[in-house]
Amino acid sequence: MKVFMLGWEFPPFISGGLGTACLGLTKAMDQIGLKVTFVLPRAIDGAMASHVKLLSPSSIRMERLVENEQLKNVRVRTIDSPLLPYSTPESYQQVVEEMIKRRRELLGIKSYDKLHVSDNYSGDMYTEIHRYAAIAAELAKDEDFDVVHAHDWMTFPAGMAVSAVTGRPLVLHVHATEFDRSGEHVNQMIYDIERKGLHAADRVITVSYYTRDIVVSKYGVCREKIEVVHNGVDRNGNGNGKMTIGQTSIRKNEKIVLFLGRITMQKGPEYFLQAAKKVLDVMDDVKFVMAGSGDMMQQSIELAAQLGIGSKVLFTGFLRGDDVSKIYKMADLFVMPSVSEPFGLVPLEALDNDIPVIISKQSGVSEVLTHALKVDFWDVREIANQIVAVLKYPSLKMTLQNHGNFEVRKLRWTDSAEKCTQVYRQVLAAVN
Repeated sequence: MKVFMLGWEFPPFISGGLGTACLGLTKAMDQIGLKVTFVLPRAIDGAMASHVKLLSPSSIRMERLVENEQLKNVRVRTIDSPLLPYSTPESYQQVVEEMIKRRRELLGIKSYDKLHVSDNYSGDMYTEIHRYAAIAAELAKDEDFDVVHAHDWMTFPAGMAVSAVTGRPLVLHVHATEFDRSGEHVNQMIYDIERKGLHAADRVITVSYYTRDIVVSKYGVCREKIEVVHNGVDRNGNGNGKMTIGQTSIRKNEKIVLFLGRITMQKGPEYFLQAAKKVLDVMDDVKFVMAGSGDMMQQSIELAAQLGIGSKVLFTGFLRGDDVSKIYKMADLFVMPSVSEPFGLVPLEALDNDIPVIISKQSGVSEVLTHALKVDFWDVREIANQIVAVLKYPSLKMTLQNHGNFEVRKLRWTDSAEKCTQVYRQVLAAVN
């Protein structure tokens, strides 16, 4: 079976959990024999490759082909577009202007006083999404595939366009909704794109029952049309051995409580800091590490100062690769106080590194984990109590580590890939 897949991000061009999920899923599909062409709306300048080989285009209007030498059945094709994961209309405009500026520099143009959007890109993010959809549809005409699989809202119009021009069935994969990202203050245009796509799709996949219920209640999609496919985790097997702290403000005798993710409303950074304050009122030998970046970064730094715990909170910025592995090795406990988390891969990664986890009840990952402490995101007193309990009682910590690590071993991407394959077979049977 051949799949034409559209997504926001794919390693090494990665900003968050969606890229990790797409890599894990496509690797598993590769292992079970599915052939995947992955189309990525990402403009890339040069040798950003890690495990992939980039072939440069002869024209800035052409799509790029990325060959992954590890995956024999997966090809990644990148369309020259400024669309980025987690974009806003304002940040999109900044990206476009910066790209045009860099290209003018390459051409030797020195003045940027009259910087206008190039004919190759739209100055409006929503128009660019539809430009990307049109290019993807043209690209699809030259591809041989059985089903279209699109991940999250930015590629939904592309998925609909490809399905329309090829007649192939459309499967939409929901990793997060606008309600997860923005609470009740949704962007109406994004919501409309999501709703139109979800109703146009032949089948919808959600990463949790939690997300399925949102799709049913907020978007009016029939429950029978939705299949829940939980995410898996790539086994790491590193274990948690305390490493040398090196040049940081962390003392060797201090316990490390970790927040790892985008510092945005959805992830609940303020609840992490408020709980940290309560922990530090009763324990002094603890450091709280916030690893990540996002639109609430400065606000979180200021909140830590206001709470009087600035010296006990370390902000690392966005981490990738070896730095993520190092921070896991340093941590004694991982806390995810997400306000609305469709799934949440990081707790699985933490458990795979023998780190006990505290997760919010408002998360999809709570559906698949038994040996994790669970709490309402807003209950900072209970979050603090659970943090203190894990740090003070070695037997509790060891139980969560051992049983949680064993539990994670059962969450395999191959199971997710098999469930997606079943969905493909269902939609193909329905149209034939």
